[in-house]
Amino acid sequence: MRKLSALLTLAMCSCISAAVAFEDTTRNNVPDSVIFHSYPVTESTQIVGRDETYLIDPEGVTTLEYVAAHYKLGLSNMIEANPLVDPIVPLKGSNLIVPLQLILPEAKRDGIVINSPEMRLYYYHDNVVDVFPIGIGEVGKGTPLNWVTKVERKRANPTWTPTAQMRREAAAAGEPLPAVWPAGPDNPMGLFALYVGRLFAIHGTNADFGIGLRVSHGCVRLRHDDIEYLFNNVPVGTRVAFINQPIKYVKTPDGALYIEVHQPLSRTAAEFEEMSNQPFEFTKEDLDFFADPAIDQEILQRALTERSGRVILLNPAQF
Repeated sequence: MRKLSALLTLAMCSCISAAVAFEDTTRNNVPDSVIFHSYPVTESTQIVGRDETYLIDPEGVTTLEYVAAHYKLGLSNMIEANPLVDPIVPLKGSNLIVPLQLILPEAKRDGIVINSPEMRLYYYHDNVVDVFPIGIGEVGKGTPLNWVTKVERKRANPTWTPTAQMRREAAAAGEPLPAVWPAGPDNPMGLFALYVGRLFAIHGTNADFGIGLRVSHGCVRLRHDDIEYLFNNVPVGTRVAFINQPIKYVKTPDGALYIEVHQPLSRTAAEFEEMSNQPFEFTKEDLDFFADPAIDQEILQRALTERSGRVILLNPAQF
């Protein structure tokens, strides 16, 4: 947790198998600036994407944020999958795991689904799902975790009106905020916003850092190309569901059992600063799945401990 805490500080300082189970149509035949992950889905689709590896140039300089942005992932996704790698100065010449395979969350496949623990937004439409990395609210300024609402309105070139509390905090930090931040490329909300409910927005950002981290005041933020795509394609009235699923799992038609485990969201600042893993709050459904006699319990416990955010096969002896 302390590694993420340090990265959060840096971000704020810098300007705020069964064929039916796997589908892989990541749009890699377009320029890097507009690559995103889009997969066909049917009622039987359970797992999408394929993990990749990235070789760090032995002669060059890079960061996990650079690789995350290149592959349209959040920084936390890369940190989870590569826990021994220094995110700021990764070892030259080493291979990074790029976690592009994922289990679709247990949620109604309609409109937008935001799963905060994995820092991803899913947009279901026209028998496909588009998947985007997001940044969410800081501890104590949380993004909703269990809420169904809709897109109330959209706005290009939004202005930003900080709350009184935000202005007090900024003033105390020596960085006073205006009553209304004008529209433009320097606006913390970026150039596009989808307003959901009455208090929250899905919007862009004026920073190059922070996607995959808890850096907002509660709203959901995306990189510029991603929010521009959503702005142009998501109709007003679209259903929006916020969910809290750090653990996702499936049993495929051929009996394969898979799990994908992310770190649950810290609830307090003290938890956020802790080095140890945060406790899970298992549901009855979780415990019933874990009790499946086909599961290799050693693999399950390792997955629950390592929390790599990767899709793990729990009964490999059968495949």
